[in-house]
Order: sequence, then structure tokens, then C-alpha cells
Amino acid sequence: MQETVEVYLGDSAHIPCQYNFSQADSLPEFVMFQWFVKDRVSSSRMRIYYVDENDDVADEGTEFSARIRVVVDRRATRLTVQEVQLSDERDFICQVNGVSAGAAESKTHLRVFAPPEAPLIQGVLAGISVNAEAPSEVATCETRNGFPKANISWYKDKMPLVPLVGRVNVRTVYTVESSGLYSVHSTLEYRVLKEDKDANFSCEVSFSVPSAIRTVESAAVGVTIHYPATMVELWRESPKGLIKEGDTVLLRCHGDGNPSPTFNFSREREPGAEEDLDSNGNVLMLWAVSRTDRGLYRCQPQDSTKLKGEVELKVHYLDPAVVVPKEAEAMFKGEDLTASCNALCSLKTSTVWYKGGQIVGVGNTLRLQDATYETAGEYVCEVSVPDLPTLHTSGSIHIVVHGAPQLVGEEREVHLDEALGRTLNLSCEARGHPAPTIAWIFDGGPVTHRCFCCCRDSSGPLTCALPTQMWREVLSESGDHATRSVVSVAVNSDIGVACNASNRFGADVRAFSIKAVPLVTSGVPFSSAEGGRVIIVVVLPCLLLLAVLGSALYFLHKKGKIPCGRSGKQDISQEKSAKDDIVLEMKNNAEAKTEDTVLLKAVNVDKNGTNGQ
Repeated sequence: MQETVEVYLGDSAHIPCQYNFSQADSLPEFVMFQWFVKDRVSSSRMRIYYVDENDDVADEGTEFSARIRVVVDRRATRLTVQEVQLSDERDFICQVNGVSAGAAESKTHLRVFAPPEAPLIQGVLAGISVNAEAPSEVATCETRNGFPKANISWYKDKMPLVPLVGRVNVRTVYTVESSGLYSVHSTLEYRVLKEDKDANFSCEVSFSVPSAIRTVESAAVGVTIHYPATMVELWRESPKGLIKEGDTVLLRCHGDGNPSPTFNFSREREPGAEEDLDSNGNVLMLWAVSRTDRGLYRCQPQDSTKLKGEVELKVHYLDPAVVVPKEAEAMFKGEDLTASCNALCSLKTSTVWYKGGQIVGVGNTLRLQDATYETAGEYVCEVSVPDLPTLHTSGSIHIVVHGAPQLVGEEREVHLDEALGRTLNLSCEARGHPAPTIAWIFDGGPVTHRCFCCCRDSSGPLTCALPTQMWREVLSESGDHATRSVVSVAVNSDIGVACNASNRFGADVRAFSIKAVPLVTSGVPFSSAEGGRVIIVVVLPCLLLLAVLGSALYFLHKKGKIPCGRSGKQDISQEKSAKDDIVLEMKNNAEAKTEDTVLLKAVNVDKNGTNGQ
């Protein structure tokens, strides 16, 4: 018989029994077979099956009665146990009785196997401190319902853990279930180190099966290890790049301890002067920082006085631009001026000057040389920070250029031809500061051969001694440095007109000579001597004289010597007062004997010349 027969729980076991006789020629006619099993406790035997000359039957009343079968031939017999149970694991005895040939027996041990369930591992939930003096429980592993007993082994990062006093300890508990199967529960106790913070632990179950040993490995689990910090780091998390006033800054502190320690934050503005700050855990928020928030920031674990993290915080700033001279500056024509624009900043700045949106200078200093009226206006300096484009400021200066009027255009005498009876527009624009006052001086032509002056009162309309049907002002504009006037003149004869621009610094004159050209309606040539009358107009001498006189009248008026009437038109025939009127007598060369005179009234002109031009 075989020494052992192995079978899975629930399967059928086949136990063979072979026999021989010493003398092959004396085989008995009859052989009796009996099968016995040993009691698992008392080791006594119990017959479960017999075969003789008359019977082939299983003994009644045994646990095998309904589950065994026996097959017999001339040289062997075989016992089959169906639906093997755990209690079937025992010795089965085969006895052969040849009567006169004698009797003999042998046995086979039946082994039953049941693979256990897969192992279930569970790590401890609480953290384990590296400061513990003895091994701490790390994980448990359990496998259930196996037969025979299974074994559990422990691994750390795939390396086997061998029990070691003070370092590794394994406790194993075997439990027999009501079914007779075994459950195994193993506990790993391990003294952790900081280096084990990322370690994985697993268990492996090994168990026997017919003719082999099998293993099943569990999942891996990590454990939480508590250890004190050995390093602390503080850094600025946001914003990235350079910091300017108004930014919100987030500082974060981190230590390599587990769990992360609670930190205290402080700031050192000056060496030895430290200020405690309120924080939220390991984060410090600084809202809308200013230059006063710069300094050395620290974080320190509450349970340690030796560890600390530090970061230097720099807050960049740009003060408002300061322009010298301030706001406004007056110059005279031809003068030079140097203006400066500076802004206190923690970084290098760049300055650009603009006028009317155009770049007129680069750098902190703006130099204006040989000032003209085009020099006047607002100059803006833009100060920016190349390394921090969001920082910028600006300032401005308003330049006023004082000086005598200057008529726009180079011509001082303008000759025009216009059809008789037509209307002609004359334009006069002058620059200067204070804004010039424009006066129009008319020569009435050959009818009266007289000169007339038109000027504007600061609070009234344009007044003129010339008959109003001959002229009309169609445009009047005035600013800080310029005045413009346009009059419409009816060309009824040859006319001489002067535009006189003046202020307290001087005057400038432009003369217009308008020749009236008759319209030709027939083939008869037009003669300028028709009717025996020669029209001689002396314009230019009169105009130049009146320009000089106009300037004199303006200065006399400014000194209060001559008031200018405010009642609109003045009747040239009304009686004149010695105080209020100035009489200008001009004689036509062609009619030198005539004693015609013209009365020219002085008109009060607005000092700035900015209203009602």
C-alpha cells in the first residue's frame, strides 16, 4: 500500500491495496478482505468493509457506510472514499486473509487539503511615532478556512521581515472554525524609523496542497509615521516676479516633520527688532503691501527653537513725479528753459517727455531753447520702470510764452483784385501772449478819401466808423496764444485795409490793397478815366500811419488816458469831447486842398483779447 494518499476536501480518495502469495502454485481458492480505519483519538481500529466467499458489503453504522466502495481482483483491491471529509484524514488498513495460506495487512494514511481564502491585510490607522522605545503594531494579516494550518510571512518593500528582538515581532493566532477548518491571524509589530515613512508592508500566506506548497501575497499597505522636523523652509508662493506696492503676497512655510508642525511667523525690520505676525496654519497673507512691509520674514515650529525658515521680502515703489518748475512757467520769446521730472523709485526708471502725444524729449531733463510761440503748451513727462512695467507715473508743466504779436504768414502787404460789387473775406491771425487784440483799419476809397478804424471792445461787438453796409465780421476766435478774425468787405471801390494785432508787448501789421475791377458787360473797353474823374487812392501811407497810431492809442488806453466807448457804433458827426475822442486828420494827396477830416474814436480792447474777437 502507498504510505499516503492526498486529496482535496470533497473529492474522492482511491486507496489501492495489492497482495501476493509466497507460493504461486498453492493459491487458495478463497481470499477474504477487510478494510479498517483507526480512531483519530484512541487509535483503535474499526472495520468499515469486508469481502468473503458470500458477502461483499460495507459495515453498517459507520460514518463511511454510505460513502465507500471496494473493488477486488486476483492481485489487488481498492477502496474508494467518496466526498472526502476532514475527519477522513486517518490511517486506512487493508487486511488480506488467505486461510491456510495465512493473513497479512498494511495501511495508507489519507491526507485531506483545503486551500485557505486569500489573505486580508489591514494597516493601523493611527500614526506611529519614531520615538516609541518598543516595536509598535504596524499591520494585521488574516487568512480563513484552510486545511491544514497555513503559515503567514511578513515583508517590507518586498524584503522578508525576520523576527528580531526590539525591532521586529510577529504574533500568530490559529483558530479552528466549527467546520474544522483553520483560520490564521498574524500581527506585525515593528519599530519604525523616519526612513520608513514611504515603506510598504505586505503579508504572504503559504499552504499545502496535494504534492505541492502554494503561496498567495496580500496587497501592500503604508503606515503613517510621526517624526519631528529636521528642516524648515519659508518661500513666497505668490505673486511671481517682483513685488510692488499694492500687491497681495502669500508666504508659505513647510517643515519635513510629520505631521506638519504648527508655525509662528515673525518679521525683522531691523536687526534685533522682531515683530510677531498673525498667520493661518502654515500660510501668511500680506494684503496690499507697502514699502513698510519689506524686511526679513521668519517661520518657526512651535515645538522647536532651533529650526526656522527665512525669506527676504522686497517691496518696490514709485512715488508721484515731481516736475520743476511746477505746473506753469512763463517765458519770453527767445528765452531758454530747463525743466526736470523726477520720481523716487526703488528700481531704475525711464523718463519720456510728450507734447500733444508726440515725444519731444527723453530723460529726466527737458531743455527748451530760443522759445517761440510754438514752444507754448503742456508738456507731460511719463516715468516708467522697465523691470516692472506696471509701475508708472506722470507729471506735467504748462509753458506760456510772452511776446509781441506775430501775424501768421510772412506777407506784410497783400494785393488783391476783386470784381466791383462783390464781397471779399479777409482773414487775419496773430500769435502772442497775452492774446493779441486785432483791429481792422479801412480806407474808404475815392469817395471820401478817409480812413476808418474798427476794433473790438472786451464786452461789446466790433465797432467801426466805416459804414456798416461795407463790412461784416464772419469769424472770431481767440485762445491763450492766438487770435483770429475774418471780416467780409463789400468791394464798391478800391479799398485799403490793415490788420493791426497788438498787446502790451508790441504790435504787428498786415496791409491789404484791394483793387475793384469793373465787370465788363459789352465790347466797349472800360476806361478808368471815364466821366473825367481819376480815382487816386493813397492807401499804404495811411495804413502804416494808422498802425503806429493804433499802437499808441492802445498804450494810452492801458494807462487810462483814453477810454474806448462801449456803446457800439459811434456817430462820426456827433460832438466830440476833448477827453474821450482823438481826432486823426488824413489828407488825400489828390485833394490836398480839401480840409476833410476824420474823427477816429478809440475803442477799449480786452486786455487778453480772448473774448468776442
